[in-house]
Amino acid sequence: MGITYADIILISNGFREKKRLLVDTGSTFTWIHDATLRKLGIKPTRTRLFETIEGRRVNRHVGEVQIEYAGQRVHTIVVFSGPREGEVLGVYALEGLAVEVDPGRRRLKPTKVLKAY
Repeated sequence: MGITYADIILISNGFREKKRLLVDTGSTFTWIHDATLRKLGIKPTRTRLFETIEGRRVNRHVGEVQIEYAGQRVHTIVVFSGPREGEVLGVYALEGLAVEVDPGRRRLKPTKVLKAY
């Protein structure tokens, strides 16, 4: 098993931002640096409590953004991360885009069948 990255585009208010994100199947939501999201004109809609991989609990703003990957575009929830925190593509976006991790090839692939339960 290896690390998988995805080249995505964030879209909001007529602006586009290309990103290469670590795919993190342990993260529910996608995390993007606060400065990038604000540059795209994205405003926080609420604050949520998260538990980090180190076991710390942190409050972070969340909002919504369009994300594009391999010609597919969906709205997804995004967390406003701090400048020293990582940027990752989370499971909520992966499911919305109907893609899954191919760990052997270290890439994303289309999901053949979506679960209805």
